[in-house]
Amino acid sequence: MVKHLLSMQDLSPNEIEAILDDAAGLKEKLRRGEPHELLRGKTLGMIFEKPSLRTRVTFETGMTQLGGHAIYLAPADIQLGKRESVPDTARNLSRWVDAVMARLFKHDIIVELARHSSVPVINGLTDLHHPCQTLGDLLTIREHKGKLRGLKLAWVGDGNNVCNSLLLGCTLVGMNISAVCPHGYEPDANVMTQAKKNAEKSGAKLELLTNPKKAVAGADVIYTDVWVSMGQEKEAKRRMRAFEGYQVNAQLLKLAKPNVIVMHCLPAHRGQEITDEVIDGPRSVVLDQAENRMHAQKALLVSLLA
Repeated sequence: MVKHLLSMQDLSPNEIEAILDDAAGLKEKLRRGEPHELLRGKTLGMIFEKPSLRTRVTFETGMTQLGGHAIYLAPADIQLGKRESVPDTARNLSRWVDAVMARLFKHDIIVELARHSSVPVINGLTDLHHPCQTLGDLLTIREHKGKLRGLKLAWVGDGNNVCNSLLLGCTLVGMNISAVCPHGYEPDANVMTQAKKNAEKSGAKLELLTNPKKAVAGADVIYTDVWVSMGQEKEAKRRMRAFEGYQVNAQLLKLAKPNVIVMHCLPAHRGQEITDEVIDGPRSVVLDQAENRMHAQKALLVSLLA
């Protein structure tokens, strides 16, 4: 059976730990200049409906460092589901490449892509999930805190795809997570149900709040993201009003632990969800996150293809 990564729920706690261990090892090999061409001769097809800096560069560079090759397929190249059906696209790509990474709008499309693919399909982002981001985030937290289990992460802002993946990822590995979102902007209900089941097994604490000050109390990690994501531009004014009071700033940080780290998956809308003072400050690990996307994805690719 072909293994896909469409959401964090596709991984067991042990698989997550193994990927993070391998990512740390690959990162160290790169630092030492040691070759690690574990995917020599392998090809990754990369489908993009949404533009990207981090997703494209980290996957493409990662495959190169692993001795493989990545092919960028722009929206105009495929026009997924329009110029050619999703099943036909999946079947054709399966004959040419060893794995497919897709960065799409609708999550249903990547599910259909995986259903008809005979090679692994990796979710590089959909409107519902962003598992590769969470793998990089967990690696970053572990680097800075030395562990994951028992830590508290406070998510401040929109209950979006990154929030959904963090809810699943944190509860799988035993991290406590408080998601604080305005009414009407909560995480996906099905994701919350699954996260609660995960938490029961792992012992993690899970809560959904509307008060940012309460959520960040005692937090080891504060995480935020943009209030207006790609495709939501028409909602911008309404969203800006709804998220008043949810900015991650110096005052909010004072309510968390003194050694709290601040995370953002980028790109950031500075002055909205986060201030320059915080994102450029000593508690910020946003560039570590961006780098670790590549190391975590390399380990994921090796786990799927080597």
